Amino acid sequence: MNSLSFSASAKSENFVGRGFVLSAINNFLHRYPKGYFTIVGVPGSGKSAILAQLVLQNPDIIYYDAQIPGKNRVEEFLTDVCTQLIRKFQSLLNSENLDFDHYDSSVFSLLLQQISERLSLDSKLIIIIDGLDRVDIHSQAVGTNLFHLPRYLPNQVYFIFARRPYKKSHGGLLIEAPAQVLDLGDFQRENREDVREFIRRKRTAETQSSQRNIIDLIDEDNFMYVQQVLTAFSEGFYDQPENINSIPPNLESYYQQHWQKMQGDGLSDVAVNVLRILTAGEMQPMSAFAISQVINEDVFDVMEVMEQWLEFLREFREGKEVKYQLYHHGFRLWLRECLSGIVQIKPGNKFPV
Repeated sequence: MNSLSFSASAKSENFVGRGFVLSAINNFLHRYPKGYFTIVGVPGSGKSAILAQLVLQNPDIIYYDAQIPGKNRVEEFLTDVCTQLIRKFQSLLNSENLDFDHYDSSVFSLLLQQISERLSLDSKLIIIIDGLDRVDIHSQAVGTNLFHLPRYLPNQVYFIFARRPYKKSHGGLLIEAPAQVLDLGDFQRENREDVREFIRRKRTAETQSSQRNIIDLIDEDNFMYVQQVLTAFSEGFYDQPENINSIPPNLESYYQQHWQKMQGDGLSDVAVNVLRILTAGEMQPMSAFAISQVINEDVFDVMEVMEQWLEFLREFREGKEVKYQLYHHGFRLWLRECLSGIVQIKPGNKFPV
């Protein structure tokens, strides 16, 4: 088993439910002769587990995880995926054309075309890419599709992606093929039901009462948060009195990654002020205009900041107005501690679980 296959297996270990996503994907594959299907979701919403489950159900799927360190560059993607295609579909390929000095977009397109022409009528070539938002755009020419994905697809070829929320005009893909986007944020009831099922499966007799007292009181729809809190219970993290109101260390590390990406090369005064609004109290969703009024900044400057942080925000549409909120209350509380300057950003920072 290669490292990418192992990654898929590990990510599907705690898979539950998600029937509404799997049904949508299945309908897309049967409705269209080819195409691109994208799953969009905030961090921790279970995107990777969905893709991993698809891979385990169908070993002929080509799987690539751009979230693995070093795997977010176009040359890595083309080399890995072309190698997988040749290995899995060698019997369908013209052996005289398989001696390549290197793998580039033209080789990739050639392989897709050859496989498409020789697939049986009831077969499909499916390529899954997890973490499309992690692609290093500096590893490829300006204006090209992410990972040099083809603008046109041959028949019976499908791509399935997972990515965090993004500005649609900056999606990084120019395609002329059937396409569908499923936003997990549009299915909050289904997400919560799946999380409840996940909690039921993960409960142990030793921690059941504590989990009932804390987890069941939270109307959760974020798998990462629930998984890390349950793991902390099972490992005895919350048996220590000093940890009762602490973030599990792995969850804190996860939030640190968000924070580092949000900071980039440094936060402007506008960004700091926006962040103070987003982390204030039980903050209700607010529009960029409303935030600009509170902090007395230009709305376009505020909007620019929000667009940079879209992957960490939830959007709520009320008519023509779009309101924003940090994607999870745990991350909001943790960020508020960071901004306070009172505590250090390290495992054990306090916040109400």
